[in-house]
Amino acid sequence: MLDIFSKNKKEKSENSMRIIADYREKNSLVCSELVSLGSDCEFQELKVGDFLIGNVAVERKTVSDFISSMINKRLLRQLEELKQYEKRLLIIEGIEEQELYNDSPEGMNGNAIRGMLLYIALETNTPTIFTKDYQDTARFLHLIKKRIEKGPKEISLQAKKRNLSFKEQKQFIIESFPNIGPVKAKKLLKKFRTISNIINADEPALKEILRGRAENFKKLIDK
Repeated sequence: MLDIFSKNKKEKSENSMRIIADYREKNSLVCSELVSLGSDCEFQELKVGDFLIGNVAVERKTVSDFISSMINKRLLRQLEELKQYEKRLLIIEGIEEQELYNDSPEGMNGNAIRGMLLYIALETNTPTIFTKDYQDTARFLHLIKKRIEKGPKEISLQAKKRNLSFKEQKQFIIESFPNIGPVKAKKLLKKFRTISNIINADEPALKEILRGRAENFKKLIDK
């Protein structure tokens, strides 16, 4: 009887789709919750995304990680890489534990966050789901698995870190300066052509594009 039970359990496991989790999620409470829900997690090094469920790639971020990745521009790079998957999802976790729109002086401007969410939805066509906590996140992942379990089970692990072109690398460097977004970075490169020329430009020339922020830009470079 025990042999039969063990055999059936093994067959069920082999026929069940596994959720591929990036190895950095190994100590994640999300994965332990998935196991308790009956989903198997297999840890691998994922170049893109945090979870792969069938043909769906999922990028998971806590509220604090979402905001910090906005500031250091890492989020834009990750979203661009995520576009390699036709079906993709961004999960922002912990909206009941931490305020997303914090308009206090020490917090990030709420409209900047709203603008990023609009960019994600309209420009990258990446659906975004907000979850209460790690348990809520796990339930969403488990439901995705249940919905596609009868479909194709081949999982593409061929996604690679996208190599930026030389032009994109220059823009990425200029965007790393405070208060310089993609639009101003492109204008600076169009006007001055090289990063060296931008850094060596005098304040009046920079003011044509950076306006009131030119002074702080020069101070940062000089310090």
